[in-house]
Amino acid sequence: MELILWRHAEAEEGTPDHSRALTEKGIKQAAKIAAFLHQHLPRDTRILVSPATRTQQTVAAFTDHFTLAPTISPGASAEAVLRAARWPDAGGTVLIVGHQPTLGEVAASLLGCDGSSFSIKKGALWWFSKRDGSSQAGLRLVISPDFL
Repeated sequence: MELILWRHAEAEEGTPDHSRALTEKGIKQAAKIAAFLHQHLPRDTRILVSPATRTQQTVAAFTDHFTLAPTISPGASAEAVLRAARWPDAGGTVLIVGHQPTLGEVAASLLGCDGSSFSIKKGALWWFSKRDGSSQAGLRLVISPDFL
């Protein structure tokens, strides 16, 4: 199984939190990562997106075929994200478009650092893989929009 964590791109400040839109920089960040995903992501990838405006705008740079997943809204637990992805048993590839600190907590958990959190930059991807028979997740790729 492949699990890809995509933090939403840069968004405006303000309230309400769920309604914050991407900035011009955020739109460019999302487009860079979307171009990368078009080259590397399997076509049958299951895409789960937080219902926040900024996550929907981030994924819209890539596709309009995704599932809104309220269980991965801002403030969700790492466990909720992993359950939504059906990690590690679902098979195939799942792309999660979500928020910090939750995605950083998911990354830490997958790498055996439970109770910790990694800093995932705005717009960045972290790509994990778990092979059949393996008890560990492997980190395949970390990439941020400013690298592309």
